[in-house]
Amino acid sequence: MRYIIIGAGAVGGTIGGRLAGAGHEVVLVARGTHRAALEDGGLRLLVPEGELTYRLPVVDGPAGLGELRPDDVLILAVKTQDTQGALDAWGPAPVEGGGTAGERLPLLCAQNGVEGQRLALRAFRRVYGVCVWLPATFVEPGVVSAAGTPLTGMLHLGRFPHGTDETLRRIAADLEKSRFEAPVVADVTRWQYAKLLTNLGNALQALCGLDESGADRAALRDRVWAEAAAVLDVAGIAYASVEEQRAVRGDKITLVPLDGAPRGGGSSWQSLARGTGTIEADYLNGEIALLGRLHDVPTPLNDLLQRLANTFARERRAAGSMPLAELVRLADEVEGAGKVDHGK
Repeated sequence: MRYIIIGAGAVGGTIGGRLAGAGHEVVLVARGTHRAALEDGGLRLLVPEGELTYRLPVVDGPAGLGELRPDDVLILAVKTQDTQGALDAWGPAPVEGGGTAGERLPLLCAQNGVEGQRLALRAFRRVYGVCVWLPATFVEPGVVSAAGTPLTGMLHLGRFPHGTDETLRRIAADLEKSRFEAPVVADVTRWQYAKLLTNLGNALQALCGLDESGADRAALRDRVWAEAAAVLDVAGIAYASVEEQRAVRGDKITLVPLDGAPRGGGSSWQSLARGTGTIEADYLNGEIALLGRLHDVPTPLNDLLQRLANTFARERRAAGSMPLAELVRLADEVEGAGKVDHGK
């Protein structure tokens, strides 16, 4: 199989690099200065064993490949807010022997949240969800880092909305030869919603910085998580427990310092740090807000984080520039107002 990595940033670049390092055929899809750097110097992957360089084909869309091959696997690794544009480009792409990518090829959504695969199912017949546990950072154009060892990451795979198949097991086998653990599960959304709960703190990190210590920060994070868990429970959405996740991950992924790769934050922090102008909060905290409105459960804390993260991204404010005390004050205000509005 040939792997086409649509969005060769931190996650996509790491998956593509590790697959290439294990001998698999890989094409990277990127744009702008990142594409130019990949074409000029190859993909530079900073990992615990050192700096690895992979000179791989790079395109900015399906036209650069001509007809796609029947054995192509598309891995969608763009941020969720960029999903629709990618689907519009790749879904109609012609495949050798007739038909389109949307009709014939498997699409794996290696993204945070759950919305990307919902969108994908409108355009692709064979959509697979990926629960991404992969600490990776976009360092600069052409360079990504992944500090995990002995495994680079863990990628739970499953058909969306549920089930498994032989194609997925073949893909999992390739990933497991490439420094990933790739469990094939019939209930991938249960793992994705568990990861979603974890990702609700992405906006908090993006707003208030990388220092995760301190009782006030932990308390606010717990309040945000509890609000979201209550929504999922009312909605009847299952998610893996913290204990189950810890048992599965164990000590398989330990982060180590990397030369040339300063410590960075999660995906939302990286969006603000790079000044991209967009952020994925609508599909993380915003997913909880949506479910809350559908099931009449108040979500003032997640509403607040969604709104603030979008404001910071739109106005290109610096990552980590909001004092934690100010965010706690705002959280107390909106939560108190919500209780009054709902007669509590």
